[in-house]
Amino acid sequence: MKLSRGEKLFDWINIFVLVILTLFFLIPFLSVVSTSLVSGREYALRGLFILYPHQPVLNSYEMLLGQGSIVVNAYFVTSARVIVGTAFGLIFTFPLAYVLSKRRLYGRVPITMFIFFTMLFSGGLIPNFVLVEKLGLLDSFWSMIFPVLINPWWLLIMRNFMLAIPEELEEAAIMDGASPLIVLVRVYLPLSMPVIATIGLWYAVMHWNQWFDAAIYINDPRKLPLQLILRGILEYGTGQYSDYSGLAEMTELTDPPPAESLKAAMIVITTLPILMIYPFIQRYFVRGIMLGSIKG
Repeated sequence: MKLSRGEKLFDWINIFVLVILTLFFLIPFLSVVSTSLVSGREYALRGLFILYPHQPVLNSYEMLLGQGSIVVNAYFVTSARVIVGTAFGLIFTFPLAYVLSKRRLYGRVPITMFIFFTMLFSGGLIPNFVLVEKLGLLDSFWSMIFPVLINPWWLLIMRNFMLAIPEELEEAAIMDGASPLIVLVRVYLPLSMPVIATIGLWYAVMHWNQWFDAAIYINDPRKLPLQLILRGILEYGTGQYSDYSGLAEMTELTDPPPAESLKAAMIVITTLPILMIYPFIQRYFVRGIMLGSIKG
């Protein structure tokens, strides 16, 4: 179909606006990456805003990822937290959502309202800290897992998704001799894979970005997640981690990287993994927002 002159003009304006917006999003990121690759000498000559380094160097990454670095250790802690936290979140969220989706369950509405209530009100920081302390989880890896084990909003989304599954499928399985556990695993689990995949991705991203709970419950620097290390370096520099990060081994560099280059390198190290994964999982996020939104 031949486009009119006005339609062509409209398309070109759209393309121009999208290119400008893309540059607005890309230029800050490119500046951060470039800043992480500059040497101290080049940084002193060119200043803060650098779009491309004349002589790229990896000194900042060598200092942050050197032998015995706390950043490498934080990568392992964060990766373990994402894997364990996501697995435990789904293991507890999926059966509870299945139970709450049963209309014949006595007290289903009060239980659902109680869960919804926790979305609006919480005990607060001090009661949560006292609870974690009384459970003996302070300075423990599990203090970053158990307090955020189940997200109530995602639980309700999964419950509403299961409400849309015909009950006749469960009745047919029971007539064939299936137990409730078999119904859950053989019937509801395969049919719920879209919502499980979506909420699993939400749990993973939440655990990857979380840092505040570790700042409250964790004292050992070797147990800190990556995001908290990033926050510490951005706010206080690398001094507070000098005993653990292997920075002393890099003091013999003839041209040590500036502090801004170290901060930029830490931002790249922290955001690059999730930035590479996100384009592949974005469609699940968009589709997952609509899951379970029809029935209440």
